[in-house]
Amino acid sequence: MTHRVTITLDDETFTFLNDVASSNRSAYVNQLLKQERRNFLQTALRKANQEEAEDTNYQEELQAWDSTLPDGLTNV
Repeated sequence: MTHRVTITLDDETFTFLNDVASSNRSAYVNQLLKQERRNFLQTALRKANQEEAEDTNYQEELQAWDSTLPDGLTNV
């Protein structure tokens, strides 16, 4: 599904978009937004991982559960 949007650009930005986007400005803007979304999600994931690593209660809970790993099953 695609959607149409109207945006306002200043002259300098519009000229740049025309110069770099070739004949398909929509595809270029879509690509930029997808990359920005990936960057946003990667930043959020890094932040969540850092918070998890700094959470001593969570780390202690993980260590408690580590004792369940050798559950008596042999690796085949």
